[in-house]
Amino acid sequence: MFLEVKDLKKYYSSKDKLIRNLNFSVEKGDIVSFIGESGSGKTTFLKCLAGLEKINSGTIKLNGAVLNDKNSFVAPNKRKIGFVFQDYPLFPHLNIIENISINLEKKFLSKIDYILTLTNLQDLSHRYPHQLSGGEQQRACIARALIREPDLLLLDEPFSNLDSNIKLSIQEEIHKIIKETKTTTILVTHDIRDTFNISDKILIFKAGVLQQYDNPESMYCNPINCYCAKILGDLNQITIDNKTYYLRPEKIKLSDDSKFEGVVEKSLFAGKEYKVSVNVNNENWIFFNDSPLEKNKKIKLDFDNEDLLEFDSTCSNFFTS
Repeated sequence: MFLEVKDLKKYYSSKDKLIRNLNFSVEKGDIVSFIGESGSGKTTFLKCLAGLEKINSGTIKLNGAVLNDKNSFVAPNKRKIGFVFQDYPLFPHLNIIENISINLEKKFLSKIDYILTLTNLQDLSHRYPHQLSGGEQQRACIARALIREPDLLLLDEPFSNLDSNIKLSIQEEIHKIIKETKTTTILVTHDIRDTFNISDKILIFKAGVLQQYDNPESMYCNPINCYCAKILGDLNQITIDNKTYYLRPEKIKLSDDSKFEGVVEKSLFAGKEYKVSVNVNNENWIFFNDSPLEKNKKIKLDFDNEDLLEFDSTCSNFFTS
């Protein structure tokens, strides 16, 4: 594996353990999204990888070299890791080409034109940060990191400051850039919507513990526990024969013949389709439909039993709390 993290622990006090025995590995060129709620230690983990924070125990290996274990610690400037922070820290008094090339080793100078073209900044290279949009500044930060040919690129909430109308296009551009350069990348975010379309794998993190690590499709369809199920998207709680199951909204369809009958409570436009809330046996079901449905209309709904998710009994409280 290109990146290996074994038994990593990080805490500031014995009662404040941010990361507990974290184990995972990443293949070269993969994009891994690190998902967790605010304050869960995501940014601290990135800083541990970059050498900006020292770990308490465990091992970090990158491209065959040990960066950190009980006997060694490689300084941040020796780790070949690019770090792009959330707030686009470009130097305001330097133009884009100067920002990208600042303190750049001579061996990388020949790549400036290539990296400007790759990040679509060639026509903006002499502008200053205040003359750029948020997306353009983000691309400039990534260009500055990638031109140094890092073994690992770390992105900390890279889309949080972007307007929703350009976020998707920027995600696609960044994905293309990373795959073009075959740069192994870890992207930290609290919003699962930022990750599905660009990640090779997703790692879900809670209370200092890795909850699940898999490709996006497997995680969405087969979440390992109720926390992962909920963080990955909407769920309906459904009771069948006095047993509780969970079901994704997109797995529910209108039917002409079904034992599940309900009353439409609301129908809201959600982009390409309508998000419909239905009261079925005093349970609130949500599903998506191509057209709006009239309030108080009686409808029948159905689904495939193989799409039902089942968790332990504690999950019923989790989803209603």
